[in-house]
Amino acid sequence: MKKKKMLLTVLAAAGITTAGLVYAADHIDAPAVTNRSTDITDVYVFRGQDVNNLVFVANTQGLLAPSATGAAQWDANTLIEFNIDNNEDNIEDLVIQGIYNNGMMRVYGPVKPSETGNRSQLEGKVTAEVSVTPYGSAANIGTGSGMKVFAGPRDDPFFFDLNQYKKIIAGTATSFNNPGTDAFAGTNVLSFVVEVPKTMLNAKNGKLNVWVETKKKV
Repeated sequence: MKKKKMLLTVLAAAGITTAGLVYAADHIDAPAVTNRSTDITDVYVFRGQDVNNLVFVANTQGLLAPSATGAAQWDANTLIEFNIDNNEDNIEDLVIQGIYNNGMMRVYGPVKPSETGNRSQLEGKVTAEVSVTPYGSAANIGTGSGMKVFAGPRDDPFFFDLNQYKKIIAGTATSFNNPGTDAFAGTNVLSFVVEVPKTMLNAKNGKLNVWVETKKKV
């Protein structure tokens, strides 16, 4: 079967070490993709409860009101791809891919990609899959190839005092408040989560660089 090519539409990135937590956030500053399946809000990578695992999180479609969350869904033509550089040359050595299909999120990888950069194809066979968790329901957790996977709506975990930030930029304030006011409180995202054994990632010197892309089928 011919593999489908995918074309890059939007990118969020973060550099990580395998022992720590790093995240990147990107809310509402890309009007062309806001509220679309390609809109990445955050990427998180952190050590799992099992310290031998890493957890990869890609959040999309931010600023969902509770009234709109139940109808939000992934697009079968949109690939979510974690790119993993394990030798510090800023080129993906492995990818973890997720794509929606008929109520399921299917995972491919971690696997060496046959292409790097702005084009991708689904790599190899499905290694894990999970039924998408409906809004307000207990989490469905899928397993496969030593991995765990979740896909579904979640409260936006990113905390940012946007109004105070605007005041600082405007020169009417000099610092953030403690505590601040979370501008994203009460909004939701669609979250794709994969927990992977570190042994599958081949990190050199205990370090990985990770970035997330969404790619549309052409």
